[in-house]
Amino acid sequence: MKTGVTKLRFPEFRDSKEWPMISGDKIFDPISNKNHNSDLPILAITQEYGAIPREDIDYQVSVTKKSIESYKVVEVGDFIISLRSFQGGIEYSNFKGLCSPAYIILRKKIDVINQFFKQYFKTNIFIQNMNKNIEGIRDGKMVSYKQFSELLLPNPSPEEQQKIADCLSSADELITTQAQKVDALKAHKKGLMQQLFPAEGEIVPKLRFPEFRDAGEWEKTPLGRVIEIASGQVDPTKSPYCDLPHVGGENIESDTGAILNVSTAKELYLISGKYAFDESYILYSKIRPALNKVARPEFKGICSADIYPIRPATSELLLAYLPYMLLSKMFLEYAKKHSDRGKIPKVNRDALKAYIPSLPTPAEQRRIADCLTSIDELVAAQAQKLDALKAHKKGLMQKLFPVMDEVDL
Repeated sequence: MKTGVTKLRFPEFRDSKEWPMISGDKIFDPISNKNHNSDLPILAITQEYGAIPREDIDYQVSVTKKSIESYKVVEVGDFIISLRSFQGGIEYSNFKGLCSPAYIILRKKIDVINQFFKQYFKTNIFIQNMNKNIEGIRDGKMVSYKQFSELLLPNPSPEEQQKIADCLSSADELITTQAQKVDALKAHKKGLMQQLFPAEGEIVPKLRFPEFRDAGEWEKTPLGRVIEIASGQVDPTKSPYCDLPHVGGENIESDTGAILNVSTAKELYLISGKYAFDESYILYSKIRPALNKVARPEFKGICSADIYPIRPATSELLLAYLPYMLLSKMFLEYAKKHSDRGKIPKVNRDALKAYIPSLPTPAEQRRIADCLTSIDELVAAQAQKLDALKAHKKGLMQKLFPVMDEVDL
């Protein structure tokens, strides 16, 4: 029998035998129960949430009552092989419901701990092993039960499975709690911004800092009068642009404006570019639905055609205030309403310049920007803690599960 070796075991199991590795069909059966009255919730099979009722994540896909008759019943504790399993692993269901007959439902046939395999089926170890040993798996093609049944799966004692499941579930609980802290801060910032910027038809916001409560109304000013939008296409194949970081909408994180995972134009093999920018600009994503992406770069670079580099053109507008104004509810609603209706809806230059915000004095702009920047810093700090917890769990999983090339014959 083939066995697997792990790098880390809990003390009470260190003298136990190595883990037996047995084929998937010895542990899980395929299930195709279509005996239902179509009254169960329809489940979306997602990489982020596993199997979850569609209404819980606003999953908008219409299906006919007739087609639902062919759907399969998913029980709590079942696993589902999806079209994306070759990329994100096999999903677990905490819900009873229905799923498309295109999916393969797996149910345990021997005494194993579901939560152990819930964790294992999402590891890089398992996904790499699945892709390495199964030829022809591509986007749009599902892993078959026959292919799954040929995979070797770890099967330590139920007691050791439970210990590992409990450990990783505790890590998940910490991650969930930390993620809730991040979300709460983001929600606080969003609510505060709705108070700090005027609503539709208003000249002043509902909330003003004490020192500005008697400062009078904000002044309506066409945005085109106080901003400058970069123009002039650059050639990313030539110096100095080829060695500069390239930023697209995909590199800007929503809400926080963090710029992530950038590469140089040379590394990306770009042959055409759009605009150059430096620290005097903010980067605004003009493409729907990513109109809530605004970044303040701390480096020189070039950007794709879905980004406008924008900077103040007069002393009436502060650079620190500009990103928050473009993230205000009033501007977002304006941008959505005035997006082009082409294949890729976007806010063009004329529409951007035609927006008429109410502007406070530079001193009040500074106060608002400082307040919101401090919240952004809190969000960033808590997000770093979240990333650290995720990295810690990932490291644990790499040590708690056997690596396939360490399997003894």
